[in-house]
Order: sequence, then C-alpha cells, then structure tokens
Amino acid sequence: MGEVSTAGSGAGSGVGARVRRKEDDRLLRGRGRFVGDIALVGMKELAFVRSPVAHATITGIEIPEEHRGAVFTWADLAAGGVKPIRAVSGLPGFKVSEQPALADGKVRFVGEPVAVCVAATRAEAEDIAASVFVDYAELPVNSDMLEAVTPGAPKVHDHWPDNVFLETNVGGNIAEIAATAPVKVSRTIRTARQCMVPLEGKGVVAHWDRHVEQLVLTTSTQMPHIVRAGLSECLDLDQGLIRVVAPDVGGGFGWKGLLQPEEIVAAWIAMRLDRPVRWTEDRREHLVAAANAREHHYEITAYADARGRLLGIEADAWVDAGAYSVYPFSACLEAAQVGSILPGPYDFAHYRCRTFSVCTNKPPIVPYRGVARTGVCFAMEQMIDAVADAVGREPWQVRLENLVPPEKMPFDNVTKKHFDSGDYPESVRRAVAAIELEGWRARQKAGEPDGRLIGVGFATYCEQSAHGTAVYHGWGIPMVPGHEQAQARITPDGGLELRVGVQSHGQSMETTFAQVAHEVLGIPLEKIKLVHGDTGLTPYSTGTWGSRSMVMAGGAVATACRTLAERLRKIGAHLMQAGPDGVVLEGGSVKAGAAAVTIREIAHTWYRAPQLLPADVDRGGLEVTAGYKPGSDHGTFSYATHAVAVAVDPEIGQVEILDYVVVEDAGTMVNPMVVDGQIYGGVAQGVGTALYERMPYDAEGQPLASTFADYLIPGFTEVPHVRIIHMLTPSPYTEFGVKGIGEGGAIAPPAAICNAINDALKPLGVIVTNAPMTPEVILSAIAGERGAA
Repeated sequence: MGEVSTAGSGAGSGVGARVRRKEDDRLLRGRGRFVGDIALVGMKELAFVRSPVAHATITGIEIPEEHRGAVFTWADLAAGGVKPIRAVSGLPGFKVSEQPALADGKVRFVGEPVAVCVAATRAEAEDIAASVFVDYAELPVNSDMLEAVTPGAPKVHDHWPDNVFLETNVGGNIAEIAATAPVKVSRTIRTARQCMVPLEGKGVVAHWDRHVEQLVLTTSTQMPHIVRAGLSECLDLDQGLIRVVAPDVGGGFGWKGLLQPEEIVAAWIAMRLDRPVRWTEDRREHLVAAANAREHHYEITAYADARGRLLGIEADAWVDAGAYSVYPFSACLEAAQVGSILPGPYDFAHYRCRTFSVCTNKPPIVPYRGVARTGVCFAMEQMIDAVADAVGREPWQVRLENLVPPEKMPFDNVTKKHFDSGDYPESVRRAVAAIELEGWRARQKAGEPDGRLIGVGFATYCEQSAHGTAVYHGWGIPMVPGHEQAQARITPDGGLELRVGVQSHGQSMETTFAQVAHEVLGIPLEKIKLVHGDTGLTPYSTGTWGSRSMVMAGGAVATACRTLAERLRKIGAHLMQAGPDGVVLEGGSVKAGAAAVTIREIAHTWYRAPQLLPADVDRGGLEVTAGYKPGSDHGTFSYATHAVAVAVDPEIGQVEILDYVVVEDAGTMVNPMVVDGQIYGGVAQGVGTALYERMPYDAEGQPLASTFADYLIPGFTEVPHVRIIHMLTPSPYTEFGVKGIGEGGAIAPPAAICNAINDALKPLGVIVTNAPMTPEVILSAIAGERGAA
C-alpha cells in the first residue's frame, strides 16, 4: 500500500493544499494575452503558400508583378543568410535531414510552406497567396511506413541510401526462451497518426526592437530558450540579439515545444521589412501541415509460463517520422524511446526490441503528450491480456503476477530504467475493487436486453518524468537538461517575485510554484508573483516538457527560497537581538520566543534602512538564483492503473464507456486539484486516441481529414465521468517527494479501452488491435471473424 506523504499537511496554502488556481481569475474573465491579442503599430500579417502535393520538384514559381514586393521564397531567405533547420543526433547511424524554412527546389509533404505573403490583413495576405502559381513536377510518394522501407521504395531524401532516419536495437538474444516457453502469443498492433489540437493554435509576432537592438519573437511556445537557440543557428544571429517571449499559451501538448519554419520566416521578414509581422495558424494548417504524431506499428511476441509469468518480450516497431526531423529533435524521439520503455512496469529478464524511425512524405512527427508511452502501453497491455487469455486467468491477476513489487523498490528493469518508488500491484487491486469487477462479470453472463456486449479492461503504465542529463547527452541532441534554475526576490514591501525558465501553458505554475514558495517562506500566495516564458527575464531552461517542471523548476524554487529563508532569519535575529540559532521562520515572520519581525519589516530594513543590518550580512541581499537537480539522474516514475467498463453494440460497432476509474500515484501532490485536472484532461485526450482521432493519408500522400468534419475529437458527451483514487508514495530523490504527472492521464486510456472492447467481443472470437477503435474497425473485425467461420 502506498505511503502517505508527510510533506505538507494538505491544509492552508502550501504543498498539499487544494488551492484554486491564481491564473483563472485572469483567464476566465477573458483578460489573457495570447498571440492573437497582440497588436503592434504598423504590424503586417503573413500567409503561406503551401504545397498541395506530397512529393515534387518545384520547376517554377510565378509571382504577379503587383505583388513582387509582398512575396518571398527560399531564394530570398537564403540570399539573406538564412540556413536550413538541422535537428541532429549523436545516435550512431542517424541520418540528418535539412529542412529549409521555405521549400528549396523540392517539396516532401502536403502543407510544406513554399512562399510567404505579406499584407495589411490576413485576408489580403491569403488573396496574394492564391495568386502565386507554383509549378510542380510530381514524384513517387511514400505514404506508408512499411512500404517506405522496402527495396526500391522512392527516396524522400535523394542522398540517403534508404528511408530510415535511425534503426535501434535493444536487448539480446532470446532464442532459448522463444524455443522453450510454455506460452507464446503474438500480435500485430497499429496506432493511427494524430494531431494535438490545443485550444490555441501556433502563432508568432516578430519585430526588431530598436531601443535595445534586439529581435523580439513573441510566440506560442513551451520552450522559449530552445526556440532562441534554434533561431540563432538559422538566422546566424547571436543569442544575445534575440529575445523570445511566450505570452499566455492556450495548450501545447508537445506541439509547441519545437522551432517551426514559420517562426524563422516571421523573424526574417520582420528584420527585412523593419516592421512587426504576425502569423497565426488556422485549423486546416494545424491538421495538415505540421502537427502530426503517434503513428506506430508493432510486431510483438510475449513468452510466458503456465501461470502467465512473463519470461520475455520480442518486438519489432516502426514509427512514421515524416519528412524531416524538427529542431531540436523529433524524428527518433518516439522510436528511439520505444525500445527502452516497451517493458513498462513489468519485471522480466529476457528482451529484444528493434525499432525503425521511418522517413515518409508526410509532415514531420512532433512530440505529443506521453511521447511514445501511449503507443508502447497500447502494445504491452494488449500482450498482458493476450497472455491472460492463453493461460485462462483474469487479466488483472496476470498483471499482479508480473508487476514490480514494492519490496524491490528502487528497481532497475530489463532496460535499466530505475524505478524510484511505488506499489504498482496495489494500484491494480484498488482499480479492481473500484470498478466493481465482480458486478460487471455477473452482468456479462446475464446479457444485455438491447444485445450489446459488456467488457472490462485494465491498463497499467509508468511515466518517467524529469529525465536527467545522462539520457539526453546519450542521444547527442541540442537540448540536454542540467540544473534547472530559479530566481527568488523579496520585494521592498515583503512580497516575492519568482522567475523560472519553464513555461506554463496549462500546468498551473503561477499557483503551484507559489505554493512551494509559501511552504518554505510563509509569504501569502496573493503576494507571490511568477515571471516565466521570457528569455530576457528568466534563467535558462530547456523548457516545459516530459512532466519535468514541478520536479525540476519546483525544486529550484524551493532551493532558492530556502537560501532566502536563511538570510531572512539572520537579519531577523539581528533586529530582535536574538541568537541566530534560536529563531525560526514561520508564518511569514522570523520569531524568537514571543518576539517576531515580519518579512515585510526585514525587507524594509534591507532596502530602506540598511544602517540597521548586521555587519556580516550576506551581500547577495534578498535576491537569490539557485539551481536544482534531483538526487537521481534517472528521473522519477509516477504510475497508474486505469480500469474501464464499456458496452459494445455488435450491430453498429458503437462503443459506450459506462465507468472509468484511475488509480494513480504522483508522489507528493503539491496541489491535488491540479493533479486531478491533469488526469481529467489526459483521459479526455486518451479517449480521442482510443475511439475517434485519426489523420489518414491516401496513396498519394494526401491528408483525408483536413477539417473537424473528418478529424473527430471527443466532446462533453464522449468523455466519461472519471473517478480518481490517489496513492501517495513520495519519491526518495526529489524535493517534497514530488513526481511528474502531466502526461500520465493520456497514456493508458487507449490500452484500457481496447482491452475492454476485446473483453466484450470475446464471445464472438473477435480481437481488435488497432487504434482508434472506430465502428468501422470493430465491424470489420466482426465481419472478418464471421467470414472465417
């Protein structure tokens, strides 16, 4: 059973308190400031000419004479010194793709930008774009990743020997286990390409600030400092001449964690024209041009004993990476992780996995919430159910047979992932109890009056977060995380300013970081201000990704505040004429017995009455910059078990979610309400992955879901009521014992729902292995089984 955290009482406003979000007062009143709200004097709008074909040579671009000063191509950017995007990796065998911000003589996917048009309004810019004629000589297309790796497939990049960014191999020879295992089950599993669909699309405003002689890029991003580094490389401009600002950002999910061609183009145009310009992504651009992710294919076999105890896993996995690797690194981000994280939370000894990051004529894939984990959970959890079916046991029993037990924590698994803490089997037991499995089994036997079939499914996963330096250094990519820094400054009236390099786009940092600071200093939340998302005002950071912000930046905030606390105690003791060992900082005051001096009074002394300070006062004053890394470089591991009950209509293929339970362990929760919100939102996205969302392409590489009429996302009526049960096992390596939780809710739903559907369809002898499990997919599987019979 998980331990109860001792960090924070859960009462008051500090760590563990269910505090309302500070940012909501601004955002819910429509007072946020997003890219679309920014209006600068003389600002122009941009629209892009985008390729309507997936693979072609550009044989000519015709610009009407009256628009020649308003249309720019790669030839203009290259003449201005702009370099292509290079997202490189040090992984052996990785092939580098150079992506020009505007197509250079060739297009490699539908939606690739070819030219940019400038006008006073977006509508006028789009009219100009419509008048530009581009002559394309079409080339053969790679629209399927499995066909793209076959001999003779057309090459996406002519100088490559094949269409594979990278092949990886993890593990060793398991031939002996394969030959002797009592149980062997194999599956072919596939997940669909998806889009992120944040509430706010991408957007950027660029201008040259003559006052400080600096390019200012205000962009909807999760990683301002990384965008600045990429811009510096492409524009050949010192980073000190670039300031990247992230205003309010309406969701990101990974899509906004990358340098985009449009950002480079906007920055160059602003400098070229010496006036502000803006581009905002419309929904068709989002769906078609650059926000694709999660297209996996698995050939996987599980070996087990007669009880269902895993003896080994063997897999080949392909990921469709699209045409380019996006800066700082995207092409292998999914596939390269599949090999190391496929085993999930299970304890077994023999393993082999080969992965392929495949280059195709589709938009580059980008990170999406739960990077690679949603796919591997979908695959691995299906195999657990398949083993359970083969040995005649309940799937939850086989999970208990194979999950890492709490007495083995901390635990290094077969791929050397270091699990810090937790009771994984207990999460399964609680999920079984909460979903009331016996009642659903009885209902299955009785049958439904309307002919629908009832099924119950489970999925258990672990979420590695706050990855350390060693992992990313090993990948050889330009965003290796180190010590995360935070600045903490007491204001003259006793308030607190926090500055962090991570960026909040739904993570509630203005609230939770204030709670951390309050836990240490006792300053009221309303007197704590967070500054973030601005390279000109904050410490360097690789940004917000990988569920790292609370572990890393929250740890830095706590470290900085503790240093401030020591300085406050020393000054306070001097003002009270008390010994420094006999004072405490409590409730926003330094106290010595019955005497007390407030932080406000200490701040006044430092800023306004320095003659009262002790002679040996710390000259750093009431402003501290501190760095933080956890005690382990392996990150933290949160985990959960999801349980779902569904009803499947075998006549029309419709799936209704009847009940949904999440039993999760995020370690110490800084704000349980925020944790719940992350889980609710993640489950909603996971339901979309499981049942609705799919970006299909035809044989010519044409996207077939360019509007929300075809790309379906779940709404209020499709997302079930989710019941959340918390387990609290603090991490032994982090401040307060916190673990990352931002991605977990989205990882397990496709697997749990798939297992529930297969449980429902078991009487028909039907197995569904591909996501999304649409009515078409379910009916096709039923028809196939009936045809075979």
